[in-house]
Amino acid sequence: MFKEYFLHPFKRMRYERNQALSGASFEVRAGEFFGVIGSNGSGKSTLLKILAGIYPADSGSVRVNGRLSPFIELGIGFNLELNARDNVKITSTLLGLSKRQLNDRFDKILSFSELERFVDQKLKNYSSGMIVRLAYSIAIQVPFDILLLDEVLAVGDESFQAKCFATFDRMREEGKTVVFVSHDLKSVERFCDRTLLLQAGKVQALGAPDEVIEIYRHQEPTLAVIGASSEA
Repeated sequence: MFKEYFLHPFKRMRYERNQALSGASFEVRAGEFFGVIGSNGSGKSTLLKILAGIYPADSGSVRVNGRLSPFIELGIGFNLELNARDNVKITSTLLGLSKRQLNDRFDKILSFSELERFVDQKLKNYSSGMIVRLAYSIAIQVPFDILLLDEVLAVGDESFQAKCFATFDRMREEGKTVVFVSHDLKSVERFCDRTLLLQAGKVQALGAPDEVIEIYRHQEPTLAVIGASSEA
């Protein structure tokens, strides 16, 4: 293919189309903790990016009722050439904090991240765990109704993960909706009200976390909706 391109540089190349999701249909209820699990490449991260409006859906429709706070990719939206102080200000503003709100919450963001000592260092000198701390600390301080969480929490250390999970109880009390993508099946079972299983871009199961996780572990090839009647 490369040889053909260089011999005919203006010839249109054909690429195989990769369909990340196919016919995925579901509803997340207000105030629900909704888990999404599946093997690598099953379409989990693509699903979250479509919900966040980062990727457009090729077909069908996506309806989001409420303000989103996406915590999807490590460092997404950050400028690694700027220090943490400037990144907090820029990212928080882009996610909806007013100047007054930012002034009120700036110290809370740094305190939760435990990065006060490093606030004037450029992010390019941060470890991946430090970037996760900063990003999550911002995500929970901006005004949101729906929090989108990808696997990036797995990058942080155990003590910070526990600190993040502790915020889930507060979010639940406040009626927040959380869509939680993770390979950490224990956390999915612990926190989520319902769980969706994606395999090869298709919904394979949807229902109670423990039952969906059991299907995932046994890699059942058929669609299963937990609790649904088998009768028409």
